Amino acid sequence: MIIKRRYGLSILFREILPPLIILTGWDCVVVILFQIFHQEWMEQPALPFSLMGSALAIFLGIRNNAAYARWWEGRTLWGAITNNCRSFAREVESLLGGQPSLVRSMAAYPYILKSSLSGNEPDAAIQALLDEDTYRFVFSCGNPANALLYRIGQEVHRLVEERHIDGAVHGTVDRILSDLANAQGGLERIRNTPLPVQYSLLPKVITHLFCILLPLSAVQTLGWITPLGSSIIGVLFQMLDRSGQNLQEPFKVSPHSLPMLTMSRTIERDLLQPLGQESLPLPQPRFGQLP
Repeated sequence: MIIKRRYGLSILFREILPPLIILTGWDCVVVILFQIFHQEWMEQPALPFSLMGSALAIFLGIRNNAAYARWWEGRTLWGAITNNCRSFAREVESLLGGQPSLVRSMAAYPYILKSSLSGNEPDAAIQALLDEDTYRFVFSCGNPANALLYRIGQEVHRLVEERHIDGAVHGTVDRILSDLANAQGGLERIRNTPLPVQYSLLPKVITHLFCILLPLSAVQTLGWITPLGSSIIGVLFQMLDRSGQNLQEPFKVSPHSLPMLTMSRTIERDLLQPLGQESLPLPQPRFGQLP
């Protein structure tokens, strides 16, 4: 996730640089054909392109709002996971009499969820936090994050039976596990339900088409400075389109994705330090980005 604006603008500009170079080259071709070779077919009226640009701006705005809603919902659900992991560790100590292995298992949960959502290999921290039997069980299942919650629930039940803890207390702790499962389900829904093709593909195609046609309507007015004027407008539309593309996949590994590693490390620190155990250090921003 980008946390510094100046880095964000430079990253976004680098991402749109290839199509911008192509479009600028096309603008120069249009100017040369019109100014030197006097191609009359290039004298297109400006009104249709103005209307097209206005409609495209509204379309991109609606798509970007939908993409940001997905990104923000993902961040909100990760916030719920952070809060519930902290609550679980606190209640294991205060209500169940303490069980460090349970707390360590919960500290491994966000790492497993992160790898499932991003599709990457499991983080090395997971093996250090889980015992060998739990590790094998979790990764023998199709949904490792859900399997870990299941194993934690079994361990909580065993503690309740062994220590003769009141059922109401068990229900309180189990409710946290249910809230975690609900938040995980919401994150999986975002990952498994992409934006409709009308939002994911059409804006990109129409934006490129608009930028290609734009100099045809501008060249008769701007003349030799058409590449400058057309490029400025093209940058704006390309940035709008790229912003929506970046935000619609909040778990994909990119500078714009959610900082899931940072959140996982934060949860590990908050759960293990009260027990007097060491945790991995928080990642430091690199080029204005948090992993």
